[in-house]
Amino acid sequence: MIQHCFGFIVFTLAGLLLLGMACSTPKPSKTTILKSAFGELADGTPVELYTLKNANQVEAQITNYGGIIVALKVSDQTGNLADVTLGFDNLEDYLSGHPYFGAIIGRYGNRIGKGRFSLDGLEYTLAQNNNGNHLHGGLRGFDKVVWKAQIIDSEHGQVLQLNYVSQDGEEGYPGNLNVTVTYTLTAENALRIDYQATTDKKTVVNLTNHAYFNLRGTGDILGHQIQINADRFTPVDAGLIPTGELRPVAGTPFDFRQMKVIGEDIHAEDEQIKNGNGYDHNFVLNQTGNELNFAAKVVEPTTGRILEVFTSEPGLQFYTGNFLDGTLTGKNGVVYAHRTGFCLETQHFPDSPNKPEFPSTVLAPGEVYQSTTVYQFSVVEK
Repeated sequence: MIQHCFGFIVFTLAGLLLLGMACSTPKPSKTTILKSAFGELADGTPVELYTLKNANQVEAQITNYGGIIVALKVSDQTGNLADVTLGFDNLEDYLSGHPYFGAIIGRYGNRIGKGRFSLDGLEYTLAQNNNGNHLHGGLRGFDKVVWKAQIIDSEHGQVLQLNYVSQDGEEGYPGNLNVTVTYTLTAENALRIDYQATTDKKTVVNLTNHAYFNLRGTGDILGHQIQINADRFTPVDAGLIPTGELRPVAGTPFDFRQMKVIGEDIHAEDEQIKNGNGYDHNFVLNQTGNELNFAAKVVEPTTGRILEVFTSEPGLQFYTGNFLDGTLTGKNGVVYAHRTGFCLETQHFPDSPNKPEFPSTVLAPGEVYQSTTVYQFSVVEK
């Protein structure tokens, strides 16, 4: 005898089937997206928050202001969900200024030396917003604009597509650049980011995302273990501009070809460590073709969380939160102290427009810029 949830007793097979249908709500098999208000800019422009959730309850919250990943909740070994990215609870804090937490970076991720470059004999002057150099697209890069957002159906369920048209001359860059960035949360607990861009005038493009990760959720990241699939890195001068050399990592603090604790060599007596105040360097990834290649793996021992990065890009900027100093209070009142987050920014190399020996970042009319990065989450098997 079984008690049906509508309050009467059933004895038949049909009744048992009805019981199962009425008493349980099936999990969605594909990712769904919920749109909600996130505030507005000073001029009244509305800003939205999009919550992507898959059947495993993994959740990514993304706002169309700057394409920022506001939160990314993944499970640990025991099944407990925690937010593994740094950021804020509200739009006002993002508008008050921050070190690019979770944002889309463009037109050019990373630095361009002295804020200038030449293209076809013409010199272009950009904002010098970082110690005399140009950083992350300038004073008002892609991290500070409101993107047009659409929820689109795909084989993975719903995906979030963001679009922005950067006008010719914006921040000093030539050409009208039409950019589309698509966020996909897969059934396998990966956040996939696809970038695409076209231009009507020859220009330079280097797009990335500046998420700060902490797989433990709190505390510093020095006990995380990391592997980077790179035999070489690009050394920098005191202003963090690449010298042009591709230096082997062997025998240096930059050798992460095998899993190594982040904090092991972060205070080494090494000129490059001093220049970066820790790790803030581009690694030359070992690539096979232009498809997705393994770039990095991070393991957090206490929670068992794993982050693996795959990308079509030739470089990876490994940054250890060296400039976080405790002056910012983030989500749930957490103070972001020194080295409480790390970044793995997939990219072309810094200052490539001034380094012809580096992979080119030039985009011409009729060409399509395409780049993909996947952040895959899992846990260590017990």
